[in-house]
Amino acid sequence: MIVITGASGRTGGAAVRALLEKGAKLRLVGRDARKLEPLLHNGAEPFVGDLNDTSFLTRAFEGATAVYLVVPEDTSQPDLRAHQERVTDSFAAAVSKARVPYAVAVSSIGAQHPAKTGPIVGLHNLEQKLSGVSGLNALFLRPGYYMENLMLSLDPLCSMGMLPGGMRGDFAMPWIATKDIGAYAATRLLSLNFSGSSVQELHGERDISMDEAAATVGKAIGKPDLKYQQVPFPALETVLVQMGMPSKNVALLIEMWNGANESLIVPQQTRSAENTTPTTLETFVDQVFAPAYRAMNART
Repeated sequence: MIVITGASGRTGGAAVRALLEKGAKLRLVGRDARKLEPLLHNGAEPFVGDLNDTSFLTRAFEGATAVYLVVPEDTSQPDLRAHQERVTDSFAAAVSKARVPYAVAVSSIGAQHPAKTGPIVGLHNLEQKLSGVSGLNALFLRPGYYMENLMLSLDPLCSMGMLPGGMRGDFAMPWIATKDIGAYAATRLLSLNFSGSSVQELHGERDISMDEAAATVGKAIGKPDLKYQQVPFPALETVLVQMGMPSKNVALLIEMWNGANESLIVPQQTRSAENTTPTTLETFVDQVFAPAYRAMNART
């Protein structure tokens, strides 16, 4: 049996769908039973509860051959880093208590650094905690920049006609669709062809800069002159706080963007067939971003 945490989330849902197609026996962990319902096929078992609850997680992991571990990206938490530590402590304790032999965990490019990368530090700590669990074979997936992060630009694109952000416009890094992370995780959860603690980076289809992303988006939405605008960090901080994000979490995001600009969040593995995934930015923009942009424009 394979246990999927974050089963109704972006990478978790993709992993569930891929595993169900292969006939895998699944236990799906989530906070909302209604969100799990569409995934309950072929005997998949729902397990609803709080990831901070180690007793709950231990019960969820009992009898599992492998678990898929995803730390929720919840910037509404008053203190995201503290939240990450609670969840990862719970993961490590539950995996140990339930004596799970294999784990695939979503980490990030840049997780080799113990500091100066914002929320990625929490994923560094996840890797360290799981590596310390006796008898656990742990595979840490380190994907690049999520294509879905572009969705945060919808509001300013509609209101100001530009794509704003904190990273340098010319800084190219691997971009990946979250569905490809889940699909890749499914293959490793089925094969269990790893031992000890190991890292697999996922580089998406190619490296992309914010300038190139803006050009791709502009072409898709009929704005060929669309530009990316790097916004000074003090201005970004003001806007994000006004939007309701807790100030501690805003500081973390700024630290992450600054870490990217200083080349801390860069791949450690050479691009290869193993770490290249299929979804192109053009496909993501055409199928996901552009329809969302048109729908938002229609409402304004």
